[in-house]
This record gives sequence, C-alpha cells and structure tokens, in this order.
Amino acid sequence: MTDPDSKSVPGWAKTALELGPVALFFAGYVYLKDETFTISGTEYGGFIVVTALFVPLILASTALLWRLTGKLSQMQIVTAVLVTVFGGLSVWLNDERFFKMKPTLIYLLFAAVFFFGLWRGRSYLAMVLSEAMPLTHDGWMILTKRMAWFFVGLALANEAIWRTMSTDAWVNFKTFGLPVAMFAFFIAQAGLMKAHSSEEEAPGED
Repeated sequence: MTDPDSKSVPGWAKTALELGPVALFFAGYVYLKDETFTISGTEYGGFIVVTALFVPLILASTALLWRLTGKLSQMQIVTAVLVTVFGGLSVWLNDERFFKMKPTLIYLLFAAVFFFGLWRGRSYLAMVLSEAMPLTHDGWMILTKRMAWFFVGLALANEAIWRTMSTDAWVNFKTFGLPVAMFAFFIAQAGLMKAHSSEEEAPGED
C-alpha cells in the first residue's frame, strides 16, 4: 500500500541524497588527509576537519530527503543522529576514534532490533522492505535472521579494521567495502527469495 504522505521523487535524486554525503566525505578525506589545520590554537588533522563538514552535510541531505519524499526510514534517522553525536564528539575531543565507532553501534542496534522482533515472532525487516520484496512470513523470518547476523558481522569487521588498520583502510572499507558487502549479501539471498516468494502463492489463495 502506498503511503499517502509520500511524494514522488526521481530515483537519481533519492540516490544522490543518500550516497552523496558519503562520496563527498571520501573525496574530502583524500584531498585533506595529509593536511593539518590550526583553529583557536588547536591542531586538527584532515580527518577531523572532514568529519566536521560531514555532520552538517548529512543533516542537510536528510532534511532535504524528508522534504522531497515526505518520509524517512528508521535507518536514515538513526544514522543522522549517530553521525551527529559521534561526529560531534570526534570534533569536540579532537579524537577520530568516536566517529569510527559509529558504524559499529548502528549495526549492533539494528541487529538487536531484528533479533528482538524475531523473539516476538515478527520481522521488522518486512516492515521496511515488504513492498520491494514480496515474501511469505517464513521467508521474512529467515531473511531477518540472516540480516541480523550479517549486521553483527559488519559490526565486528568495523571494530577489527579501525582498531588494527590505518585510517586509509577504514575510510576505504566504509566507502566501498560496506556497500559491496551489502550488495553481495542480497545477491546471496536470491535462492531464499525465489523459494519464499509470496507472488507464487497468490493463485492458490482463498
């Protein structure tokens, strides 16, 4: 069912608002990573400066997305809040570790939400993606369980990379590795989606 409050927006515009800030963060980091800026007597590395620019950028893109579409997903809202909180802490304390922790908390939070829903016999993933992927109840439960564990894996990967590797490695992982991992995950679920497609059940419904 279509949300009466939602607005029609070109797909390219929605994609640009969702992925644009991350692309600009990567470009800004590559350009400024070796620079040092002295502000009010305190030295800030390029990563911190780019983070300071990224926070208002993600807030502006989220606000514009809401204005254009009339709605925001829970993940978009949580991401904007955590970017603001942990990005702000990184800038305020001049410590990039807080911003690097942010993806871990996002993934663990959504994993916890999915596991809680499964415990209650519900798929919260279906509430977000049911229009895009018509699956049976069993299909959604299986996919949600896999997605929850996938988020746990992403959280562990993020922790391992930022704690043991360079900032360059973490930025590349965040910019390219995570989208590729997400794409690969859904490709790997093709068999599940085919086996549990609700569209195939429609002719036999009473």
